[in-house]
Amino acid sequence: MVLPNYSRHTRGAVAHLTALTIALVLTLSSLGVEAAPPLWGYGVKPCRDFLTAAPSENAPTEVSGMEYLRYREWLAGLISGLNLATASDVLAGAELNAALTRIRARCQSHPDEDFFNASMSLVQSLNRSKGKGNAKKEKAD
Repeated sequence: MVLPNYSRHTRGAVAHLTALTIALVLTLSSLGVEAAPPLWGYGVKPCRDFLTAAPSENAPTEVSGMEYLRYREWLAGLISGLNLATASDVLAGAELNAALTRIRARCQSHPDEDFFNASMSLVQSLNRSKGKGNAKKEKAD
């Protein structure tokens, strides 16, 4: 992917602003505030629609239908954007298929939640786990 040729200062400012925006959205969603910006694409679909499109638990991704692959590509875009905005791996080394498996589990227990919030719940839980791992490492040092 080729990014526009912005100055280092401009890229840093854009990345900082994007990270702040993401932090604000995460904070607002955790507080239950309904003032989040509009979302488009497969993120606004309810989990029950994702579960209908998802292949069975042990089926390989290759046998999934086009609808499931659209969810997968939407998630790939979301994760890529978050990775760029935060300059970190928000999936903490997990692969996309593993993330989709965890999102499926979330959706099974929250079928009325939208796919975006189920995805962000995974990102937040991985972020909390990463923070706990860093705290343990610092205590060991």
